Order: sequence, then structure tokens, then C-alpha cells
Amino acid sequence: MKSEGEEPLTKKRRLSGQHGTSTPDEETNLSNQKEASCLSVAQNEEKYRSKKGTIKRHWEYFCQQSRTMKISENKSDQSNTESEATFDFTVMSYNILSQNLLEDNSHLYKHCRQRLLFWTYRFPNILQEIKQLDADVLCLQEVQEDHYRKEIKSNLESLGYHCEYKMRTGRKPDGCAICFKTSKFSLISSNPVEFFRRDIPLLDRDNVGLVLLLQPRFHCRADAAICVANTHLLYNPRRGDIKLTQLAMLLAEIASIAPQKDGSFCPIIICGDFNSVPGSPLYRFIKEGKLNYEGLAIGKVSGQEQFPRGQRILSIPIWPKKLGISQNCVYEIKQQQKEENAGEKLEGAKLDNTKEIVIASEKLSSKLQHHFKLSSVYSHYFPETGIPEVTTCHSRSAVTVDYIFYSAVNDDTAAQAGAEDSFHGGLKLLGRLALLTEKDLWTVNGLPNENNSSDHLPLLAEFRLVER
Repeated sequence: MKSEGEEPLTKKRRLSGQHGTSTPDEETNLSNQKEASCLSVAQNEEKYRSKKGTIKRHWEYFCQQSRTMKISENKSDQSNTESEATFDFTVMSYNILSQNLLEDNSHLYKHCRQRLLFWTYRFPNILQEIKQLDADVLCLQEVQEDHYRKEIKSNLESLGYHCEYKMRTGRKPDGCAICFKTSKFSLISSNPVEFFRRDIPLLDRDNVGLVLLLQPRFHCRADAAICVANTHLLYNPRRGDIKLTQLAMLLAEIASIAPQKDGSFCPIIICGDFNSVPGSPLYRFIKEGKLNYEGLAIGKVSGQEQFPRGQRILSIPIWPKKLGISQNCVYEIKQQQKEENAGEKLEGAKLDNTKEIVIASEKLSSKLQHHFKLSSVYSHYFPETGIPEVTTCHSRSAVTVDYIFYSAVNDDTAAQAGAEDSFHGGLKLLGRLALLTEKDLWTVNGLPNENNSSDHLPLLAEFRLVER
């Protein structure tokens, strides 16, 4: 018997629907009002489908200066016509479904014909999707190590990508990869994040993250940089404490990498499979930059289950002090080192500082914060109908768990209100590849299917770097 705190051997069912703490109307009311005024929604569902029974996803371009949004079957170059001296680029987030996990969780794919589940069938389809969508940056999850080493890396390099990879630290042979077009970016630094900590019982899971600092190759200042992070958080719906701690570790790594010389942050993009639904406390924490978790049940953090089994309340604090990460999701040790490097302090001042730390530790806070005000590329519900978008669909579930978050420039018409001016410029969302409804996906027998060989859809967005 496995205890309640242990990770199940398989991915257990994700219940259909997005059972966050907010309803569709509550979560997206304001953003949908803005989006509905900028987007032109296709009225006829048949336009998404080709004669072969595949679903055609369209590009949605956001209005600029009150222009209506243009729907296009393919990514166009219209966004580049505004000014030649701009740096526009595209980012994809895609959980490609590790073959090992597929075989361990075969109950999720009972709707699929067997031949469609072989890696020899699936990989050419996945590679074709990547070629067709032609993103400048790829954030891939569930990248199986042997497949990466033998064929994924070499195939992507032949397409002009440089690849960075971080494998999970436990028995599961998959991990996260970030690949970027060398024609658009150069690598400043690559920073893997391991969420497993042998000395901390809470952190006994093998999930990982990867954070890259990239330098645009043209139309930018010499010191311009973009921080791109990719992760796949723990699945277990009953362990919201682990999910929040893993997220805090990723944010702390970003906070240590993204600062510029003037103290502001470079633009940030965070991609991944967060195993949390829109409106959930974890999702709100990412977008709002704060979360008071006092009295929050551990099974409600991710919103994956309508009736969560884990009713234990989150402890205060969630993670132990020896993790070295503050409630503001920054490294405490690095902050201390910076203070020490600034110059030696008087012994009396050190004693006073020690007293302040002791006093602060006695007043345990249930409030988490982070430094970034992030927007989501997708709105998660279709603005005119309120029907949920889905990013994954298999025999047990159809729901959104994949996201692209970004630091929006203040005048970004597609961004949520409240983006703070703590960034060295920012990103303007120019367009996105539209997601689909559960109904749309079941017209082609869900995921994976004959043409789409993962149980997740690729997310794709186009950005413009705006410097200040």
C-alpha cells in the first residue's frame, strides 16, 4: 500500500473540466471583455477541420491600436511590417508525451489504435509539427533521455536549434528541454533546477526545471537579454505543498538570473506543464504574484480534482528554512552573500540583524510572494461562449494544465491589467495559435490521434521585445 503522501506509480485521472476556485466568468470576465473587443472569433467550427478529419488550428493576432484581430490559417509576417527595427520571435511549449510514461499509463489511451502509440509512429508526427510551427524557442516536457540523445537532439540541430536538456533525477527517464534557433539567439547561461533534495523530506520527488538566459542577435542593445524557463511540476493532486515548493524553487532561480545591472529584470517567459488548472491557487499565485495559503487544503492547491482527497491543511511555512528560499521566492543565501560582499559590517550591527531574523522567524507568515507580474498567453475560455480551452485530452480527462506566462510591457493590449514596471522593457504579445475545445478534439478521437501524437497540444505565441 502506498501512503497518501506518496506519488502514485501512474498518472491518475485528471477529472474533466477545469475545477479551479474561480468559475469561468469570475476568472476571465475582465480579460474576456478586452479580448472580445480585439478578437474576431470564427463562427463556423467546420473551418477548423480538413477533409482528412484533422483539426486545423488558426492564428489569432491581437489588435494593435484598436484594430480588429485577424484570424489566419498560418502564421503571417504582418507583425513584422510595423517596423523593420523590431525583434519578434515565437515560443512553443509542448509536452510531447514520453514513451515510457505512455506505456506506464496505458489506461489513459484506451481510445487509441495500438499502432498510433508506437514511438516509431509518433516521433515523425511530433517532428513534423515542430517543423511546421517553426518556433524560434521550443520548451519541451516529457523528453525521454534515450530518444533525446539518439534522435530528438540531432533532428532539432539539423533544423537550426541549439538544445539544452535536463533529465529528471529519479527512475523516470524523461526531462525538460529548451531549444532555440541560433539565427535568433545566443546562449548566455543555462541553469538546471533539481526539485529533489535528499536532506528535505518534503522534496522527495524527481521533477526538474531549466532556465536559460538568451541574448537576441539583432535589433537590440548589446546587453539585451530574455529569460526563458521550462518545467514540469509534480502531477499528484494531493500534494499541493510539493507543487508550491517546486514552483518557488523555479522562481528563485529565475530571480537570481534575470536581474540586470540597473536592478530591473529582463523580460521573462515561463513555459511548462504545471499540473494545475486555471483559477486554482497555484495558477493565481503565478499571475497575481501573491498567495495567502492560511487554511488552504493541500488537495485544493492545483484544482485538478473537484472533490480533492487531500484535506490536510498546508503547514506554515510550507517548506523548511534550510531550503534557503524565502517566502518572496528568492534565494536567502545569495542575498546574504550580496550583503557580505558589499562590505564588512560592525559586529554590533550583525547582532542586531540576528535579533531581527529571530523576531521575524517567530512571526510565521502564510503569505507567498514573487517579484514578477506575469500574464498568460491564453485566456483559457473562449470569450463568446465561456467554453474551456483544453491543452490535454485523453481517455480520462480534457483540461488545461499547460501554460506560457510572460512579463508584459505596460501597453500590451493582450496582457492582463496590473503589469508592474519592474522590468527592463517587456514583451508584447502579437499573436497565438488558437487552442481547441474538448468537443473539437473528440471529433478526431481525442489525443493522441493519427496526426497529433502527444496527449497534449503544442502552445505557440509570437512576441515582440520592447526595450525601454
